[in-house]
Amino acid sequence: MADTLIIVESPTKVKTLSKFLGSKYAVKASVGHVKDLPSNRLGVDVAHDFAPEYITIEGKEKVLSEIKKEAKKVKTIYLAPDPDREGEAISWHIANELKRGKNNYQIYRVLFNEITKKAVLQALANPGQIDEYKVSAQQARRILDRLVGYKISPILWRKVRWGLSAGRVQSVAVRIVCEREREIKEFVSEEYWTLTAHLKGNTPPPFTAKIFRIGDQKAKLGTEAETQKVVDEVQDQEFRVVKIDRKKKKRSPVAAFTTSKMQQEAFRKFRFPVKKTMLFAQRLYEGIELGSEGSVGLITYMRTDSTRIADESLAEAREYIRDCFGIDYLPNKPRIYKNKNRVQDAHEAIRPTSVMREPEKIKSFLKNDEFRLYQLIWNRFIASQMKDALIDLTTIDLQAAKYLFRATGSIVTFKGYTKLYQEGIDDDPAKINQETEPASDKQKQLPNLNTGETTVLQKLEPLQHFTQPRPRFSDATLVKELEERGIGRPSTYATILSTIVNRQYVDKKDGKGKFFPTELGILVNDLLVDCFPEVLDIKFTAQMETSLDEIEEGKREWVKALHSFYDSFVKYVKKAESSMKDVKREGVLTDIVCEKCGKKMAIKWGKNGKFLSCTGYPECKNAKEFERGEDGKILIKESEHQDQKCDKCGSPMVLKRSRFGSFLACSAYPSCKHTVSVDKPAQQSIELVKNEKCEKCGAAMQIKAGPYGRFLSCVEYPKCKFIKPISIGISCPEPDCKGYLTERKTKRGRIFYSCSKYPKCTFSTWQKPIPEKCPQCGFSFLVQEKNKMVCGSKKCDYIKEK
Repeated sequence: MADTLIIVESPTKVKTLSKFLGSKYAVKASVGHVKDLPSNRLGVDVAHDFAPEYITIEGKEKVLSEIKKEAKKVKTIYLAPDPDREGEAISWHIANELKRGKNNYQIYRVLFNEITKKAVLQALANPGQIDEYKVSAQQARRILDRLVGYKISPILWRKVRWGLSAGRVQSVAVRIVCEREREIKEFVSEEYWTLTAHLKGNTPPPFTAKIFRIGDQKAKLGTEAETQKVVDEVQDQEFRVVKIDRKKKKRSPVAAFTTSKMQQEAFRKFRFPVKKTMLFAQRLYEGIELGSEGSVGLITYMRTDSTRIADESLAEAREYIRDCFGIDYLPNKPRIYKNKNRVQDAHEAIRPTSVMREPEKIKSFLKNDEFRLYQLIWNRFIASQMKDALIDLTTIDLQAAKYLFRATGSIVTFKGYTKLYQEGIDDDPAKINQETEPASDKQKQLPNLNTGETTVLQKLEPLQHFTQPRPRFSDATLVKELEERGIGRPSTYATILSTIVNRQYVDKKDGKGKFFPTELGILVNDLLVDCFPEVLDIKFTAQMETSLDEIEEGKREWVKALHSFYDSFVKYVKKAESSMKDVKREGVLTDIVCEKCGKKMAIKWGKNGKFLSCTGYPECKNAKEFERGEDGKILIKESEHQDQKCDKCGSPMVLKRSRFGSFLACSAYPSCKHTVSVDKPAQQSIELVKNEKCEKCGAAMQIKAGPYGRFLSCVEYPKCKFIKPISIGISCPEPDCKGYLTERKTKRGRIFYSCSKYPKCTFSTWQKPIPEKCPQCGFSFLVQEKNKMVCGSKKCDYIKEK
């Protein structure tokens, strides 16, 4: 019987730990946080030093109950959620729950930097206590975010649209994206030219040289005429070698991954969104089944800003390099990388838990994307401890009249770490201008020339270019920007990026993963920057992150930090409530004229997106859907149903949208409430109910959509409110039940099938029933399961392959 309880965050860790700890240990999962601020109110008593009101998260009562029940059976409890602020807060909440009432157990905090048997046993042998400073930092961060969200978001609901949100960090991230978009829109492109001479020396290979200087000035060719003048002047000139510069260069490897660097590199090489990268990294950390070896954590903790590596791991990596690459690739001593300023250094860099688990050896146990990420982490770690790459650089200057051309070449003489790994680069068109050229990873070999030697001009190649603005952010470059500006922390980058997309403040619409601010995002950003200049200030937000770090380090009290923020913040809130532009009422004015009353139309936002509304509302209720053309101009969407008349009163029908889909509504509403669904699935189904009559009044029946799926409704609604489920053509299999099966949806949108007589009959199934009798047992239908159909009866094992 277990006498020790270990509490972790995820069920996956439970599985991994249970396999190598044995029966003496009971392992339970909290499945994330168990307590938080309430979702329906502020939950912070500002008047009493921001005292938080913590409640048990919905659905976690059972989790806490099971933990408490197991705790009564043991003498020792180890709290082992993730080794970061959030994990510390989870431990603190659980500990407080366990300390209530009488108990005979000791509670300790343990940190698992990696989920391997050796690391776990070592952590259990050296337990500690909950870090109160780290808990205070998490609590301060949570309260800060709650204050900003709960104070600003309601203003946006009243002024712009219900359901919008503002966040202390997310709003700053949106601002960064919006500012880059404005920079791109305002950028004025300039023409420039390059001139390349294709030359041949006395020895191969042929080579190219670009114009570098004109007299004593750096070469700048702005027009075709200027370039052609140079071409004419050097066309018949000798290209004589005037200078040769040869030097050797070392290229050093980069450190093992921090969180942000892993996110950036996974995007560059695999186009993984940040959220996807963290999902796979979490799996690799928590444990993967490796056949007879069981479930093993393959990498160290994946939320870190440190480049530090444990001595034991450095020794293992060096031994592997010596044995597999040779002594030539092994530096004389381990490479130690310096951390940047304000690094918490609580965990090691991200590395494999054992370099002996080579990616190819365990590939069969991993999904493809898991393998690619693991191989990336493994390669980067090993490469970080290998020797420099050695490169011979050659620069040759050639004179033609007053023009100096320069040829550059490089040859890798020793691959070093590049034999295994090379860091990806971000494309930046802004670097491609008349002053710099894009770097190339390809080797360029120059011929063996001597000073004074004359080369043969084969051709001159003038090329026109235009300067480009800095590109829009990708996942990689936005994480890099946030990190460099001190916005967010390793544990928050993925959440920040996914939140601003989910809130529809930014969009990825180019197919290349670039962030475009939406019209709504730009509007909300402008309103917030105008009304909350301090909250949206990038430097101020970075200072707040530093304050949270200082709280974690015990250098600052969390209550004082909150007071210093809130005292000025609340003044901005009061001002914004009266001064923020009322977009919900006024909209964003356009030049489009309402064809009904002659007033201008304005852009407004509703629960189903943006639309054009007449500024004469409510006297004129004209509204239209629109989209933007490639040039940004407003294009009115014309409805294919615009000429349709109401079947009841003859008034024109208008297209409307609800959360259940598109529908046509009578324009005479509210005197006529006739509606017709225009969703294609519903249109196809209407044919099936032509002969269906209302069982109450005898009128025709029509298909409507509700929160739990489609159903039949009397066309005389609201006079007659008769409704009935839609049959899928299969009778209920329950004995003595005269109902039929119908398709329904859960609150979350998942489809299932149940009896029309519910709640009298509770038969239901997740699998789609197929109206085909089982040939083996005679059951009334089969059900669909992936690529096969099986008998709908659990007592029968009949299978029919598709």
